[in-house]
Amino acid sequence: MDMQVIKPRRKHSAWRNFKSEILFVLVIALVIFANDLLPQSGIRYIHQERSLYRNILVTEDSQRRCLRFTITSRSGQNQSCRYLDRPVELVFPYAKMTLSSLLVQSNPQRILIVGLGGGTLSDTYSQLFPEAEIVISEIDDAVVRVAREYFGFQETDKISVDVGDARVFIKRAGLRGEKYDLVILDAFNGEYIPEHLMTVEFLEEVKRLLPDDGMVVANTFSTSRLYAAESNTYREVFGEIYNLRMSGTGNRVIVASMQSLPDTAALESRAPAFREMLKPFGMDVTEYPRVMSKDVSWDTSERILTDQYSPANLLNN
Repeated sequence: MDMQVIKPRRKHSAWRNFKSEILFVLVIALVIFANDLLPQSGIRYIHQERSLYRNILVTEDSQRRCLRFTITSRSGQNQSCRYLDRPVELVFPYAKMTLSSLLVQSNPQRILIVGLGGGTLSDTYSQLFPEAEIVISEIDDAVVRVAREYFGFQETDKISVDVGDARVFIKRAGLRGEKYDLVILDAFNGEYIPEHLMTVEFLEEVKRLLPDDGMVVANTFSTSRLYAAESNTYREVFGEIYNLRMSGTGNRVIVASMQSLPDTAALESRAPAFREMLKPFGMDVTEYPRVMSKDVSWDTSERILTDQYSPANLLNN
């Protein structure tokens, strides 16, 4: 009789404890979530929407307007920013590292950019090379619309956007025999690159678009378990590569060319001629040859990425 009375009480007590624990966890989660959604000091949200592929958020403070593809501040990273009072100047180090590739190939006249963001790179190259044809492959038409409305991006007779998967666009362009002097791979959102845009097969398709003096520039991870595999994959396709890494950024930039890459002395000798040209974008290009390294500083035994083996979500942490 006593056991029959005690057992139900123990069950009710355990259930009450369990409910209390669940409630506590939910309260904490709601507090964290609410804090994440609160604007940081001085930052206001001016646009927010959910597209087919991502959350799109536009923020602004007293100095700059930014685009990012998430809601929570903890995991979110800005994809594109512009200074409100000096829109030409580049905000992010990776964009300046991308421009430093002009020391390798100085006059691209047909440019393909994978990933639009706020249109920073396309605008920059258009200012530098007004006669160049620039094609942008962007999978999300909502990003194109937001770039137009909030970041001043405009299509012209020289700048066009193809909305769709970049892998499909590049494959078809190769089959048509199209060539691009410069291909910029900028589908990196700070946390993730689509795995089908990282494989040796994809890079071979990119390579087919390059003329004899063509170049590919990729914005990617500065540190991750994917680092060695990705580096080996680029070297498998292009041979020697430049690996650009700078303090103060989680990005690195890979530069590969159809031609032999110049040594540091050659880069240093070329840099002064570009100094004034690139100064309006907030960079001194003479500082960049020292970070354009051809050293192999990773595990060369790491398996290359292929369409059959591309565990990007597992390795990228």
